[in-house]
Amino acid sequence: MEPDLFTAAAEDRQEKDPSSSPLAVRMRPRVLDEVVGQQHLLKPGSPLRRLVGEGVGGPAGASSVILWGPPGTGKTTLAYVVSKATNKRFVELSAITAGVKEVRAVIEGARRATGGFGKETVLFLDEIHRFSKAQQDSLLPAVENRWVTLIAATTENPYFSIISPLLSRSLLLTLEPLTDDDLRSLLRRALTEERGLGGAVALPEDAEAHVLRIAGGDARRALTALEAAAGAAIATGEAEITLETVEATVDRAAVKYDRDGDQHYDVASALIKSIRGSDVDAALHYLARMIEAGEDPRFIARRLMISASEDIGLADPTALPTAVAAAQAVAMIGFPEAALTLSHATIALALAPKSNAATLAISAAQDDVRRGLAGPVPAHLRDGHYKGAAKLGHAQGYVYPHDVQGGIAAQQYAPDAVRDRRYYTPTRYGAEARYADVVERVRERLGRVGDGSDPT
Repeated sequence: MEPDLFTAAAEDRQEKDPSSSPLAVRMRPRVLDEVVGQQHLLKPGSPLRRLVGEGVGGPAGASSVILWGPPGTGKTTLAYVVSKATNKRFVELSAITAGVKEVRAVIEGARRATGGFGKETVLFLDEIHRFSKAQQDSLLPAVENRWVTLIAATTENPYFSIISPLLSRSLLLTLEPLTDDDLRSLLRRALTEERGLGGAVALPEDAEAHVLRIAGGDARRALTALEAAAGAAIATGEAEITLETVEATVDRAAVKYDRDGDQHYDVASALIKSIRGSDVDAALHYLARMIEAGEDPRFIARRLMISASEDIGLADPTALPTAVAAAQAVAMIGFPEAALTLSHATIALALAPKSNAATLAISAAQDDVRRGLAGPVPAHLRDGHYKGAAKLGHAQGYVYPHDVQGGIAAQQYAPDAVRDRRYYTPTRYGAEARYADVVERVRERLGRVGDGSDPT
């Protein structure tokens, strides 16, 4: 809602005594150029710059926008910058506490302000995914007729949580997790600027690295941890914030893990090798180390997808779909809940029967191709749909498998150079045992009698 007397008094107090506000609030950017990260959304002429009045002109007005991204990536910050920089009337609501009554009151106020004073209204609606369909419907007339310019923030996938009519009337802007460099810049600014800590304490590299791990791409979490550690250091008269101080104030031990160094690769390797070895407990240990160190959950999910094909394959055909589903879920929900999904997938993969037959098969086939064992595609398999193909003998003599009893046509498929090569050797583990029986019957029907040796 618009500020009342008490809200205005609180804001006035914060301006006169900045230390009364949390560090994360004090360090909020005042203009778009102070925003860290999200540079893909801040280019000249972007919707956000037009919202604050940059490049305004002509018949095209600023569009309503939906900001989608993980916590701490700057959704509220961007709305705050717009509220400070725009010459428009700015109203803020939270879907946690507001309902249709409050939305209608804002819209009515916006129509009066536009009609009576010619002043446009920007409505910032936080946590819009918490609104029901009916509540979101109440926004449609105002957005469509541009009685308000909507800035809506959500951490949930808007294609699932926001109604289609509202999505179609707004621009969807996706915020990316902040990088370590983004957060490092923010921490150092908070340490030195007067509105921050004003140089009261220093932050050595090891302590800074731990704050970055704790933050996990969340600016608010990083500044909160810095403020707690700085308060403890100042209280004891220390000139710098030590790693031990950070650990004590945030109650979280530093994990010996460098996301850009050897530990990154060593722990990731240990995770995959533990899954390959079916040691579910060891796999969970390494997964926990990666999570606690602030590893990108998408990196972990990618490794699990690779493991599902490399080490399990057709021994458990559900392994890859499980890993892919986990990766999709992780991208949608982020930490901390993503830890549950990664655990789910890790356990499933570790306990699945193992086979590297698919890995060996493609490796052997690639080796042959690299050695020049390719040769022309048999004429009857070539494309016969274009004019003149028949004169070249293309597609002539091809037997359509669906016209043959059993669905297997006994004809040559491989080039002559690899006609009798066998690349896939299925195991008898798990579900792959069924494929082992099938592949032998099919090869016999096709007349592929080779033993896999080099035909040359």
